[in-house]
Amino acid sequence: MTLAHFPADRRTADIRRCAQALLSLHGEEANLFWRQEMAVFARTLAAQGAEPAEISHQAALFMNAVQMELQHLFAEDEALDAWA
Repeated sequence: MTLAHFPADRRTADIRRCAQALLSLHGEEANLFWRQEMAVFARTLAAQGAEPAEISHQAALFMNAVQMELQHLFAEDEALDAWA
């Protein structure tokens, strides 16, 4: 039986949490945070029975979603600065 995993790019709470954290982290601290997040992400999917290719695909979806959220947050900040 094949298990369909909830699409990683739809995990909005996790995406927002990671993006918010990355806004305040820089350099090695941000890298460490991201590596830890991705390690937990991969372990969780593996424990659910996901194949390595599916884990990689879901990780890519999640990373893209976090990047898009970061872009959105930066755009919001720029818009607020323009009004100030």
